[in-house]
Amino acid sequence: MSTDNGPVITSYAKARTRTVTAGDVTYAYRELGPKGGIPVVFFVHLAANLDNWDPRIADAIAKDHHVIAFDNRGVGASTGKVPDSIEAMADDAVTFINALGFEKVDIFSFSLGGMVAQELTIQHPELVRRLILTGTGPAGGKDIDKVAGTTYYDLLRATLTRSDPKEFLFFNRNTTGKRAAAAFVKRLEERTEDRDTSVSVKAFQTQLKAIKRWGRSTPVDLTAISAPTLIANGDHDRMVPSNLSEDLHRRIPGSELIIYPDSGHGGIFQFHDKFAPSAVEFLSH
Repeated sequence: MSTDNGPVITSYAKARTRTVTAGDVTYAYRELGPKGGIPVVFFVHLAANLDNWDPRIADAIAKDHHVIAFDNRGVGASTGKVPDSIEAMADDAVTFINALGFEKVDIFSFSLGGMVAQELTIQHPELVRRLILTGTGPAGGKDIDKVAGTTYYDLLRATLTRSDPKEFLFFNRNTTGKRAAAAFVKRLEERTEDRDTSVSVKAFQTQLKAIKRWGRSTPVDLTAISAPTLIANGDHDRMVPSNLSEDLHRRIPGSELIIYPDSGHGGIFQFHDKFAPSAVEFLSH
């Protein structure tokens, strides 16, 4: 871990990519915000690397918190092979957190990252202080196993229109959604140097297999999650149906739920100006 005492980086677009090695895996990560205190570790979505975090959300959280985003095993610039189960991904995330020397973290997760975060929190309750789950659902959640079909359909639509697949997967295809999609994709391009390695097709397919297994697995007892939990999504999530966010809210004791109107899987990105302050407020307790 870095021990430099240089100026605090609060812009995700400017955060340097670092690495830490644990066992036979070298994990790529970026950190920003003031050191000290409990860090907020970001768990990213399907087919995503370090360049897929919305800088408006990362920068807002990093004003007062130590933010750490990372590529899990076999993703982006991290070495090794992507595991084919959510449970193994959670084990790798714990390995990464331990390698940085942290005994307690907050987690901000999105989509696939939220599945990994749930598993980690259930297996290691002592490690997680506060948990943010966005655009995600529980193990055994209805229609999670259909994510692959939706993803491939939207990848085809994106290819035919020469668009970024996230414009179809994350946002509604109405005027509001298209405008939000274009703005989001543009924000992801603000980082111009030191970009991450693309996620391989094999890694993407293995992640899809893990999601399908998770969707078809036996539901788990979410009352085991004792960390204060904030859940957020759009009201029209085609990838991980919005009603699964409500299901999480019902099953995780004392959790808070925010559903954004006229938005899809990327509701937190479309409403970043509302979500970021809510996340900061939640993490500040």
